[in-house]
Amino acid sequence: MKCSCIQFLFLNLLTILVAPNVTADEPVILPLWHAQVPLAIGDADKDRPSLIKFSPGTNDATRTAIIIFPGGGYENLAMDHEGQQVARWLNDNGIHAFICDYRHRGKGYGHPAPMLDAQRSIRTVRANATEFGIDPRKIGVLGFSAGGHLASTVATRFDAGNRDSTDPVEQHSSRPDFAILCYSVTAMGESYSHKGSERNLLGKNASDQQKRLMSNHLHVTKTTPPVFLWHTTEDRVVPPENSIVFFRALQAAGVSSELHVYAKGGHGMGLAVGKPGAENWPDSCMAWLEGQKLIDQR
Repeated sequence: MKCSCIQFLFLNLLTILVAPNVTADEPVILPLWHAQVPLAIGDADKDRPSLIKFSPGTNDATRTAIIIFPGGGYENLAMDHEGQQVARWLNDNGIHAFICDYRHRGKGYGHPAPMLDAQRSIRTVRANATEFGIDPRKIGVLGFSAGGHLASTVATRFDAGNRDSTDPVEQHSSRPDFAILCYSVTAMGESYSHKGSERNLLGKNASDQQKRLMSNHLHVTKTTPPVFLWHTTEDRVVPPENSIVFFRALQAAGVSSELHVYAKGGHGMGLAVGKPGAENWPDSCMAWLEGQKLIDQR
């Protein structure tokens, strides 16, 4: 689930500021913090989380944005098939895309660093919505596997922002307006939990209380934003019970939600091209976004 060295180096060589000669569809790296990064254990690239911005063509652009959290078991990031490919697909549908290069155990970090990075990414996009041509009320998150756990974390734990902060980004809400969870980890401490994600996020000796704190289906409320979920029955890495229990919690709270469980397919499929059944999820997701009036009918 790791990105290739060539792709990683290419992304990190991109300028972090939009230069005058950069075209609209070139990815741009945006640091989440320009000053001290909270809980940073160093000042290397791995200690400085960022957003990678992918813009659609101006003729087809909507005012909707989606922040992508690639999977990788909170140990690495699948930046290609669960990152760049997904960003390009969103761009093809006129949606502004941002990949969050968040901290994880492979970089030396556990909870709460990934959550802080994910919350900051939402605040950053919202704070710059006018500049980016985005509706600040149409900013969603999309996560795969452990990245889906992170997406469900920020969908259930958010705040309205601190209006008194001297940091203008922190003045903005961290609540996503919708969430898309793809073969997502949602529960910890259960028989169907992904033990690697649990260990990497919480450590080897996490208490039952810590595991319950990060079992996101337990924290769904009526304020949780609308959610689209998909999984497969053949997923042996992250069993579909993760999506099912989260969907049930959403339904019980009266949150608009849609779940697809496909018969075939394993784990880590990204856009699932050529995978019978599961390959329909991108079209189903776009139809759901249209139904939620988050994008215009296309």
